[in-house]
Amino acid sequence: MKHIARKRFGQHFLADPAILDAIVDAIDPKPGEPLVEIGPGLGAMTNPLVARSGALTVIELDRDLAARLRQRSALEVIEADVLRVDFRALAERKGAALRIVGNLPYNISSPILFHLLEVADCVRDQHFMLQKEVVDRMVAAPATAAYGRLSVMLQWRYAMEWLLDVPPECFNPPPRVDSAVVRMRPIESPAAVDAALLSELVRVAFSQRRKLLRHSLGRWLEARGSTSSFDLHRRAEEVPVGDYLALAQELDPKPR
Repeated sequence: MKHIARKRFGQHFLADPAILDAIVDAIDPKPGEPLVEIGPGLGAMTNPLVARSGALTVIELDRDLAARLRQRSALEVIEADVLRVDFRALAERKGAALRIVGNLPYNISSPILFHLLEVADCVRDQHFMLQKEVVDRMVAAPATAAYGRLSVMLQWRYAMEWLLDVPPECFNPPPRVDSAVVRMRPIESPAAVDAALLSELVRVAFSQRRKLLRHSLGRWLEARGSTSSFDLHRRAEEVPVGDYLALAQELDPKPR
């Protein structure tokens, strides 16, 4: 039966064989690995992944698609909102760090990335298709227009690599934006900081990104009673990730 893409789920199904081959080659799945696919949809990427790995756990919210996927014995189907999936418990059940892949719904891609950030220590790597603009922000370097809160928070925990661009015509139905594939590998020994503190710090810093930090972060530090020597005569986008991490460590030397 033909499945009609549902806008409320942000469904755009990848249909270009060459792009699919390139993505699966980049993932390079092996038998026995705890491989998890978010949003398998019609199974375009699921099929070659199973062919190489032998088994796959898929997370699908659409109940009609989930029912179709359950007909395949090689698949473990988790019918759920990905934002409610306990990936730490899943990794513990699998007995190994997860390899997570997927064509993420563009309307909730950032919440998914932050949800997974909380369990980066349970992940071996992640390969995601995302809106190109989001990948721009994920891999952005300081002093660039795309550099922001998402850049800092993700680059604290992951080494990221832009793999390839994917134009709209590779999907059915075509999205109105360009897409890209990114590889994310958790950093083995990330800076020990309180995630909530770092997140708030960076949010405040970028709240007035066109102004010097003394107008935003400076007032926030003053309200906390901080006497930090952090250079506030910069704009938020000019500050390297390492400087934000160092400030977070200075403010809370014993992160939770």
